[in-house]
Order: sequence, then C-alpha cells, then structure tokens
Amino acid sequence: MNPRNVDVVVIGAGPAGMAAATRMADLGMQVVLLDEQGSAGGQIYRGITLAPLSRRDLLGPDYAQGNALAQALAASQVRFEQGAAVWQVTREHQVSYLQGGSMRTLQARAVVLATGAMERPFPISGWTLPGVMTAGAAQILLKSAGLAPSEPVVLAGCGPLLYLLGWQYLRAGVQIKALVDTTRAEDYWRARRHLFAALRAWPYLRKGLDLMRSLRSAGIAHYKGAEHLAIVGEEAAQALTFTAAGQAQRIDTRCVLLHQGVVPNIQFSQSLRAGHAWDGEQLCFRPVTDGWGELDVPGVYVAGDGAGIGGAQAAALLGQLTALGIAARLGKLEEAERDRHAQPLRDQLDANLRIRPFLDALYQPKPANRIPADDVLVCRCEEVTAGQLRGFVGLGCTGPNQAKSFGRCGMGPCQGRLCGLTVTEVIADARGVSAAEVGYYRIRPPIKPITLGELAGD
Repeated sequence: MNPRNVDVVVIGAGPAGMAAATRMADLGMQVVLLDEQGSAGGQIYRGITLAPLSRRDLLGPDYAQGNALAQALAASQVRFEQGAAVWQVTREHQVSYLQGGSMRTLQARAVVLATGAMERPFPISGWTLPGVMTAGAAQILLKSAGLAPSEPVVLAGCGPLLYLLGWQYLRAGVQIKALVDTTRAEDYWRARRHLFAALRAWPYLRKGLDLMRSLRSAGIAHYKGAEHLAIVGEEAAQALTFTAAGQAQRIDTRCVLLHQGVVPNIQFSQSLRAGHAWDGEQLCFRPVTDGWGELDVPGVYVAGDGAGIGGAQAAALLGQLTALGIAARLGKLEEAERDRHAQPLRDQLDANLRIRPFLDALYQPKPANRIPADDVLVCRCEEVTAGQLRGFVGLGCTGPNQAKSFGRCGMGPCQGRLCGLTVTEVIADARGVSAAEVGYYRIRPPIKPITLGELAGD
C-alpha cells in the first residue's frame, strides 16, 4: 500500500492534539488527527462531545472546558480519523495505523505525538485483585458512560485527581467509605519552598482547597500520612489495611481506587530512540525537546503531558506552540511572526505552570508505593514479582531490557506500559544506582497489538 502524503499527522485527540491540529489547519496545513477513541477529548475530556449536559454538570467546569476545543476542531479543516490505533511511527515520518480492521499508512512532513499521560503504577500487595482499579480508570467510566460503583468505595493514594474524583462521586451519589491519603506532614514542609509561586496561582490552590472542603463537609473519614498499604482478599478485594498516626487500620470494602499521580506516555518517543531524561521531581522519564516540542528526531514533536506533566490547560497551550513551530518549519510562517504569536502563549503557559513545582513536591509518591516488596506482582501480564526482578539482578541483570530475557518482564500485551517505571526503579534500587543509569525498556513496534493477518493486509 502506498502511503498518502499529508503535511502533518497528529496522534492523540486530547487537549494538546486538538489545539495543535486546529491551529495548524487554520494556518493552511493539511492535517490528519488520529485517535483510538470514537470521539475527541482524550482521557481528560473523554466523551466531551457525547456527554449529556447533566453529566458535564456532574463532572464540573474543568471537564466542560474541553467542549470549546472539541467544537473548534469540528469546525476546522482537520481530517479527524476516529477509532485509529497507531502501531508504528518511523523516524522518516511514516505513520501506520489500524482502523476498522484495515491497515493504513500516512507519510507526513511532520508528526506530533500528543499521546498525553498515563497513571503511574501503584504496586502494593493485592493491587491485582478484582475490585481494585485506578482512580483514573474509574473516572473514565464516569466520563464515557456515566458509570459509577454501586457500593461504597475507598480512595487511596495521593494527588489532586483523588480529591476531584471524590467530589464527583459525591455529586453522583456514590458512598465513599474513606479517603486514605499517603501525603505526610514532611511533604508539606518540602513543598513550602514553592509556596510563593503557588500563591501566584491562587485559583488552582483555591480549587483544591474547595474539593477537600467538600469531602470534609460530607463527613468522609480522612486518614493522613497513611503507610504500609495493602489490599486483603483471596479471590477479590475484601479490605484495605494500612497504618496512620501509628495505628493499624482496616477498612472493609470490595472496591478500592488507587492513585499516585500520572506520568508521560513515552511509548512512541522511546520507539523512535529519541533522547529521554529522568525527571527527579516528577520521578519519571520524559522526552528531551526544544522550545517548540521537537525531539532530537527532526520533524517529530511531542505536545502536552507526553513531554512532562502540566495539566490540560498547559497541554492545549503547548499544542498551539508546537503548531507554530511546525508552521515555521514548513514555511507557513516567518520565524519573527511565529515568535510574535508564541509570546502570549508562553506567558499563559508560565502562569499555568506556576503551581506545578508545589504539586510535584507535595504529592511525590512514596518509595514504598513505587518500589514494592518481593511478593508483589510488578509485571501483571507475565506475572513477574519484585522478588524475581531482584533475583535477576543478583544473576547479572542490569536493566529492563535484560529483564525481558530473564523472565519476559514487559513482553505482555501492554508492552511495558503498566510496569515500565516500576521495573526501572526496582532494578535501580537493587543495584544501588540511579533510575537514569538503569534506563527504560527498548520499545519496538507494534506499539499496539495487531494480528499477522492485519499486518499482512498492509
């Protein structure tokens, strides 16, 4: 099959992808936007064009903001391909994807990776039991289908999403048994050095305080500084156990929602062998980009949370900046005009990101919740435990790629998405070296599972 030539392919229809695609189309470029879902929005604005007004109201004003981006995309000349599972991006800007059982390929002059973020693994004892989900997955069910648990839930972990989901569940009539918060007093002390900048982003702080106040007013039990979290159960979750204020606690529940932040989705940038660096504040790998989002792979850009966590509004601004950078690269804008259009966007971006250092310091996940005990599963697909990983290190395994050879770790259907960071940190801890030295999986296409028949059809 001969690939179709286009100016730009954008992968991911979240805030960054929608903003980048719309801006580039407005600047006269032929743009194709690809997304696996059946509508625009990404994870943060999941189902925004399909959600009834009652659901938008339940989810709150931050969610409703996505509608303006989606409407601008719909009114643009962007060719939006829905249900498109991208399985390969090459350094030569060729993008292959599966859609409706057929294989398709595009040849672009530039590619934008707007694949956003994914939830950080939370590998504790019992985290693979039925009845345990991530808070993000639970929120996606609420956004896309209006589905919520029919029995009391326990929210456990740290980060703003935990409070937001709790607030949304209250509005949806879901009973919340407890909020088990791993944030400790010393975390507030560590974050204090960023407080002045955070105060300059007062609307964000007020929003978080309002969410916490709503949960407190509802009488929900709130345990602070929780440690030693474990989910108890044989065939399914039966209880969450932990310690708080030096006291052992047990909350009987059949539904536990875990969360300790999000990290960039770097599968595509890793598969391109682009440069990546370890972020010591957000405790994750992030691709190395220039001021317009371009990787060290010429003509390939990363926009939004895929380059570092900043939130939905920052992602949309970064998408527009990437659009301007590509417009100049493709001769649609002079550099001086590009810079003139970019300056107000950069000013808005700086204002949006003032809160990030405070949040990163306050909600930094605890080592015990990132680097699990020996009996805890790390790679769910291939059922590899942390103890087995440490055993591999004892036999000479130095990094995630060797771990594949020792025990198929990271070789399952998720291609290392769910275990990548954990494997890196467990090996780094066992070797007594930095995560940066250990590195990440060597990602190869297909990024998403495809059958041999589908591949042969190309």
